[in-house]
Amino acid sequence: MVESTLIVLYVADQGRSTAFYGSVLGREPVLDVPGMTQFLLPGGATLGLMPFEAIRRLLPSLPHGEESQQPRCELYLVVDDPAVSHQRALDSGATELDALAPRDWGDEAAYSLDPDGHVLAFARSVR
Repeated sequence: MVESTLIVLYVADQGRSTAFYGSVLGREPVLDVPGMTQFLLPGGATLGLMPFEAIRRLLPSLPHGEESQQPRCELYLVVDDPAVSHQRALDSGATELDALAPRDWGDEAAYSLDPDGHVLAFARSVR
């Protein structure tokens, strides 16, 4: 039985990513130490930010270099007002991928890239 969920994004600059996600999420981290920052997310999950050099020390066999720079994860956040959250991400330094629009799975969602190239989506159900 899973007791909790921690989603960890590997980042180039822990301080920059901490500031970005603090602004985007509108909250302070619950943990911020060298090598790991964590934010509690609505619904009970935790978002972790780990610098690339920390994960390379932990898992030296992890591929790195140009190939590893491709987006490898999407953080899909269901929120009350995706337009406001998406704009907050853009104002905090995200790059827009796709504006808020209805999606064929029944949500409306907006997509951007965080400073490390992770896909960030803000959505709500319109079913």
